[in-house]
Amino acid sequence: MNFHLAAFEQAFGLSQQLVRSDLPEFVFAGRSNVGKSSLLNRIFNRRSLARVSSMPGKTATINFYRVGEVRFVDLPGYGFAKVAKGERRRWDELIGGYFGQSREIRLVFLLLDMRHPPSADDLTMVNYLIETETPLVVLLTKSDKLSKTQRAQRLEAFVRELPCGEEITMIPCSSETGEGMEEIRAIIEELSLPDDESSCS
Repeated sequence: MNFHLAAFEQAFGLSQQLVRSDLPEFVFAGRSNVGKSSLLNRIFNRRSLARVSSMPGKTATINFYRVGEVRFVDLPGYGFAKVAKGERRRWDELIGGYFGQSREIRLVFLLLDMRHPPSADDLTMVNYLIETETPLVVLLTKSDKLSKTQRAQRLEAFVRELPCGEEITMIPCSSETGEGMEEIRAIIEELSLPDDESSCS
């Protein structure tokens, strides 16, 4: 898969605007300012395809990108306290509306800041994905900010802190150093294959 050929397709601010799902989709979710856009740019080997902002809560739409016959879905960040209640309700409806549709979701990459325990919103998302049997991989972002000892401690802690933590694949990653990118790309490539070509069920 030529990730650098990724192209922005469209963005939607309301769930009823979403177009029909006709390609495999890889979803990137996480709280505001966890680094989703930066990570996507690193996966695509592009500097500014996904808009990066230092202001939490800036991404207020579901953004779709396409590489060949695969779509990447950048969900709005959740959990930003300074957003007005009406806007927060719209975000909740948008994200819930997306997952509530019949879509070709191959995998949800849930981004968590490796430096900190998961928030209540993070735990709500993990529980929702587990309950709906949606495939999940946790990406532990900003791994470059921790020492080797701190990384080992946080990895061990996440197993305890997350529901079914022992059964969830967790990948330390960094959009700064590129750590974890090859593993993420390999997972995407494998799960992009038609069911009869993939070793994954």
